[in-house]
This record gives sequence, structure tokens and C-alpha cells, in this order.
Amino acid sequence: MGRSISRRSVLTGLVAFAGAGPAFANAPTVSLRPQARVAGAAKRALGGPESLVANAGLSGKISFAVADVRTGVVLEGVNATTGQPPASVTKALTALYALEALGPEHRFQTRIMADGPITNGVLRGDLYLAGGADPTLDTDGLATLAARLKEAGVREVTGKFRVYDGALPFVRSIDPGQPDHVGYSPAVAGIALNYNRVYFEWKRGSNGYALSMDARTERYRPEVQTARMRLADRSLPVYSYRERNGVDEWSVARRALGRDGGRWLPVRSPALYAGDVFRTLARSQGIALKQAEVSKSLPAGAQSIGQVFSQPLRIILRDMLKWSTNLTAEMVGLAATRARGGSPNSLRASGRAMSDWARARFGMQSVDLVDHSGLGDASRMTAQELVQVLVQVRKRDVLRPILKPIALRDEKGRVLRNHPVKVDAKTGTLNFVSGLGGYITTAKGKELAFAIFSADTDIRARIKKQDREVPQGARTWNGKAKRLQQALIMRWDQLYGG
Repeated sequence: MGRSISRRSVLTGLVAFAGAGPAFANAPTVSLRPQARVAGAAKRALGGPESLVANAGLSGKISFAVADVRTGVVLEGVNATTGQPPASVTKALTALYALEALGPEHRFQTRIMADGPITNGVLRGDLYLAGGADPTLDTDGLATLAARLKEAGVREVTGKFRVYDGALPFVRSIDPGQPDHVGYSPAVAGIALNYNRVYFEWKRGSNGYALSMDARTERYRPEVQTARMRLADRSLPVYSYRERNGVDEWSVARRALGRDGGRWLPVRSPALYAGDVFRTLARSQGIALKQAEVSKSLPAGAQSIGQVFSQPLRIILRDMLKWSTNLTAEMVGLAATRARGGSPNSLRASGRAMSDWARARFGMQSVDLVDHSGLGDASRMTAQELVQVLVQVRKRDVLRPILKPIALRDEKGRVLRNHPVKVDAKTGTLNFVSGLGGYITTAKGKELAFAIFSADTDIRARIKKQDREVPQGARTWNGKAKRLQQALIMRWDQLYGG
């Protein structure tokens, strides 16, 4: 009974997704390799994939490929050799890059270091907070380090307080083309705190609004001095930003605020932000530190007096693929490039190094990446080459176990619980760009690898920077792209499921 219900829902979904909508402007062509033989009646009933594409109602270009994981035979493809912006699907390749360069059990380390002797509780020298490229360091971790500073017997520091961020190059924003206030495009450096975001909260009372900026976690909520917010008597823009002497100075439109609320804003000076919060936490331990200064190097004689470690890289990457955290992707990607002997000075340079690796390692001759997260829309990847990678790495079982399960939905968007088709994949979403790549286990147990990319780069290029958070028409377009993705998955289960 379960099988008949799921089959009915599959066919209903295909009819719904292939329904009304303007024809696709550029007629796709099926290329790749000769298709495997399938049940003729089923294929004639469903038609070719071009009908789904043409009726999806999407402007721009659509490309996809699907292959049998066991044999590597490509079963179906449309525009599969066309380079498309992969968006966050890039992170699947970044995960493979980092796993190979660093190893699945690699742990990032953040240390406190003393450059001088400690005598009778006094550090006669400088104290360093030394970042080790951990993208997951949070305020709780800094609180642990502050406690370990006290445990090391330090009650006073006569020298300077320095924050080392030189483990990775400094990048002011992952994608400078994004609006200043979006939390998914913060700065990148060798130290990060709370994904390089600060929490802005507002509450309206009888005397007006109370504003705060803090580095909150579940356990702590230290206010910060390296980010400030003021009210502005305007309607738009909602936020304005400038940097002055290492301080992120924000203003927010009074008329855009409700009674109360909050949101995460990006940090542009990660080392000073981490130093600011650490000073507060050290003060709670009775240790007064001078204002933080940024250091690009560590003195040869400095000794570690406390450290915290991240989770193993495999866990970090699993969470990255689930939550699509851009900062994690950039930091582990840069760390992998350095571990391979590179010395990138930008995300573009490290993205180029990862592209070179993908060409040599997997034969991805067309790949051209400008970062590790996919936030930069100048990156290009083909569906055919990504599917080739997915087939190759499945034999080692390194990627699918950390990919996110993707729920299938009916024509009304409701989750089809206990659906016999299982999908583990990485999503990718930018405005007017949508991708999905990963694995399908069909209702009959056959495993397929697939990649689907859709993009209207012309419309995207016309969006003004200040409108890029939620531009007009983007949600509708991306919703259609996701419905097409599911329709293709349902089609492949029916035709190639075993």
C-alpha cells in the first residue's frame, strides 16, 4: 500500500510541476553519453526532460545530469556541459578539498600565549590570543580560555594584549557585492568569533528605543565596544555602515524598527572583535588587559598557557553542509590551501587553487571558482563534471554521510513523510540562482548521483547592491527552480529506479 501511495504522489507531482508557465527561451539539448535503456512505456508516458524544463516557468539557463553510481553511466542530461554559478553547492567540493588536505579528524586550535615570564602571578611581557583558523570559535570558547588564563596563575599582564589573526589572510567581506548589513558575508581572518557576527537588539520602552550590540551565546552575553549602533530619523536605507578606527559604526532607520527584535550583523574587524570580548571575559576573572592590538605574527619565544580545540573537521563540515555557513567554507578552504603548501592572499586565489586541485584530482576541466562558499556569482561549474566527482567519491563513502537529507514534498509544498525515495544533497541559493547536487536512493534501492543548476545571470546582474537581500521576483523564481528540482528527482526515480 505504501508503494502505491508514493507512486501516485510522484505522478501527481510530475503533472503539477510540469504545468502552466511560459516556455523556456533557449531550447535545451540533450548531450553527454547515450542514455541507458529504460522501460519504453514509462518513458513515453512521462516524455522527455525538456518538457519539464520548458514548462518550469524559469528564465535563464537550466542544466542537469544524472548518473548510475555503480556503473558511472550518465542516464540523462540537459545542457550538462554548460558552466553555471553553483552557489552553495560549491561547499560539497570544498568539503572534499578540506578532508583531503587536513584529514577528517583535524581539530583547529585557539591559544593564549605568553611572551615573557610569569612571576608571582604577573606576566612580564605581552599576552597573545592566537587564532588558529577555527571557524566555530564562540564566546563560550573564549570564556574557557579566560578561565585557563587564570588557572595558569596569571593575575596581571604588564605588556600589551595582542590578537594574532595571521593564520589566514584578511578579507573584508566574502562577497563585496553584497549589502553591508547581511550576516552571511562577514570578514574572514585567522580568528573568528560567533561566525564573525555581532547581535543587534532593540527594545522600545516609554522613553524610546534601547539598543545593544553583544556577542551572545546561550551562556554569555558580553556587550561589545567594537560595534556601535545609533538611531537615524529616516525610513530608508534601513542600515548604513562605516568603519572608523577598527570600530563598526552602524545606524538604523527608526521607522523600520518594530516594538522589539534583533538580528545578526557582520563583523569587519574579527581580531579586534575577538579581543574586545576576551578582555570582558578576562575581566570577569579578575584580570585587566589593555586594549587589543592586531598582530600578523607570533614571537618565536611565546609559550602556550591555554588552548581550546574545535570539533573534528568531519563534524564541522557536516554542520557546514547542513546550515550552509559561508564563513566556515571560506576558512576551511583557505586552511586547506595553506596545508597543501599554498599561500593565498585572497579568496579568489584560494578558489583558483581549489579549482586546480579539482582538475587534477577529478578531471573537472571546466571548473572555475572564485571562493569556497559559492557566494561569489562569478564561479562556474558544470553539472556533468560535478556528477563525475560524486560518482568517484561515493566509492570511498566520504561525502554522502555528511550531506543533508532533503525532504520531498507534494504539489502543495507539504513534506511527504516516510517517502521511499531518499535524497542527500547540498542546496545552493542566490538570487536568481539555484542548485542542488548529491545522491538519490530510489524506491527500489538504486543509487543515482545528480546535479541541477539554474541561473538567470542577466537579471541578477541588474540588481542594485542595496536590493540584493530580497530583490523583487527572486523568491518566486527560486521557488520555481526548487519545484523543478523535485520534479526531476521524481522523474529519475520512475525511469531509472531499478
